[in-house]
Amino acid sequence: MIIKILIPIYNDWQSVSKLLDEINMNTSNLNAEISIIIINDASNHDRKEETKSYENLHSIKILNMKINQGHTRCIATGLKYILEKENFDYVIPMDGDGEDRPEEIRELINKIDIANGKPIVGVRVKRSENLMFKIFYQFHKLITLTFTGKSIKFGNFTCLPKSTVDKLVNEKATWNSFSGSLRKIESDLETIPSMRGTRYFGPSKMSFFNLLKHSLSIISVFRTAVLIRSSLFIIVYILMIKSNASIITATPLILLLIMIYSISSLALRENMDQLVSLFPTLTWLCLTNKERFVKSGKKGS
Repeated sequence: MIIKILIPIYNDWQSVSKLLDEINMNTSNLNAEISIIIINDASNHDRKEETKSYENLHSIKILNMKINQGHTRCIATGLKYILEKENFDYVIPMDGDGEDRPEEIRELINKIDIANGKPIVGVRVKRSENLMFKIFYQFHKLITLTFTGKSIKFGNFTCLPKSTVDKLVNEKATWNSFSGSLRKIESDLETIPSMRGTRYFGPSKMSFFNLLKHSLSIISVFRTAVLIRSSLFIIVYILMIKSNASIITATPLILLLIMIYSISSLALRENMDQLVSLFPTLTWLCLTNKERFVKSGKKGS
């Protein structure tokens, strides 16, 4: 069984180095060939040269983007590259900062036989962030559920069979939301409980506004259902306030129209042909079994 672990990264090379150590330590004695593919999203920080041996990792490959594309598009790029260029059975996308815990990779892989070809997702049962972030996160889940009717309790940390990778690569919405697209194309998912880890270094990059953008990205995947729900709400609301119309009572409608406009703008970004055009901007460094994780140099944006 050949498994590719896909890791998007922007500048945080120190975390990636520690993550590789942890993955190597937590994948011993598995009946699988584990390889790493790192998507460097046009980092503008140097990566220190290192000489390390990873006895449990078959290879490490770095794809260097010349233009910063963002986290979600890095994952989409990596999935397309793996599908077209690599021999594999499963792909495990995960964050490079330690919040997706390497200790749980073994649980994903052990679930493969039970899953019988279905994608496996890590359902978040506990988060390590502060109270304010947890409140924002619950708000994000509420917005998503309200407008899509879908409860999405997982992120990037998944184990995807080749058939699912193929569907994701051919799903335009993958550009905007990985988790939303996966929920759209696969109704039957296997799960493992997943605890959100603590970042290895530095503060979290996720803010309230990033969570709101994340919500809109997921909602845009299900925009047909959202437009139907929104239209029904608008009709019912207008009937309720028609005898007492004012700026105050019209505010919910204005906010809803702004959100619909935002969703439409995100939907316009769904152009998979752009993904193909990215390939001339990719260079890669392949480090084979037990070789050094060394030199990449500065990759400007």
